[in-house]
Amino acid sequence: MDKQMLRSKSVKGISESAKSKLNFPFQLLPLLLAALLLWAPGILDGQASLSLEPGPKPSDVSFAWKQLLGIYADEDRNSKHTFVLLEDDGKLYWREDTGKTWPFSITDGIVFPPNEAGGKVPGHDIIRDDAGNVIAFSYLNSAYTRTDPGKDPSHPFRIRPSQPVDTLRQEALRASPPPEKGPFRKPELVELTTLDTAIHLDIRYATTNDFLGTPVYTQPRAFLQRPAAEALVHALHKLQPLGYGLLIHDAYRPWYVTKIFWDATPPEGKIFVADPSQGSRHNRGCAADLTLYDLATGKPIEMPGTYDEMSPRSFPDYPGGTSLQRWHRDLLRRAMESEGFTVYEHEWWHFDYKDWHEYPILNIKFEDLDSGQGLASAQ
Repeated sequence: MDKQMLRSKSVKGISESAKSKLNFPFQLLPLLLAALLLWAPGILDGQASLSLEPGPKPSDVSFAWKQLLGIYADEDRNSKHTFVLLEDDGKLYWREDTGKTWPFSITDGIVFPPNEAGGKVPGHDIIRDDAGNVIAFSYLNSAYTRTDPGKDPSHPFRIRPSQPVDTLRQEALRASPPPEKGPFRKPELVELTTLDTAIHLDIRYATTNDFLGTPVYTQPRAFLQRPAAEALVHALHKLQPLGYGLLIHDAYRPWYVTKIFWDATPPEGKIFVADPSQGSRHNRGCAADLTLYDLATGKPIEMPGTYDEMSPRSFPDYPGGTSLQRWHRDLLRRAMESEGFTVYEHEWWHFDYKDWHEYPILNIKFEDLDSGQGLASAQ
């Protein structure tokens, strides 16, 4: 072989067309880097979204099963003895208040709870009200009455206020928030709907569709302090690749409304409302009541309990409902907690932002906030 052929050519001896071919991959490098910068957020969001999922997504169950699920009490023997009917992995279970769980089946409207020997004993037909809602069932001469208020999810939970709401409103507007020692960060409330179109509102307290049966807000709006608002948007962006948006029920709440809620609620429901003498994290613009909705249909996602329901079904660790309902509840919690929020121990829908203690209690009505370009300030 010719020695000259084995000798490498110098760069100077390479033609311009050959140089162009050698440089071609390097010419693409800036474009590849730019593309990576554009794609990276989506890739990272997708990976973050997948990590949020609380295990494989369960299948849904029939409407008939959903109607049956809830909390029941043995009214014949001991009304304090309760149990939960729930679905898990495509099967029905009866869970005692002690935590003991039994299999439970239903065929053609007949209930088959377990007997002490572990077998199944035919029961009576399920008892329904005039609207078709399951209110009780009985077997072996015992009546089991549904005690949670969610037997008809199409209607909101309601209480009977201690006084007329108009009277409570007048008293609350005359009162003043408790004094506080600062220093506090300057409030910077942001209107949530200005941040992302995937944030939807269902502000119940501006309607009659709330636990008091009458509006307490003058406008259906939602605000959070800027850091909390931005964290909420980050949680939303993690949920969107999974097909979900955020539906806001409440956010910043003027202090006088907290006082109305507290004064209206009977003692047994006080764990679900904030004490106005301490102020609420809603009052500080650092708490949000929210749920998921389906991006494809716009419909709210079913949860084990309904919003503002004053019952154990509202607890974040309530074991009842369906597997899919609990999966969605846990997905919402994981998304919010990944961005600095903490779920309230008695309400699956209520999340407090980590910096809530750095802001003062506010008592500004919605109509006194200037939304401007998404920033709200007292006029």
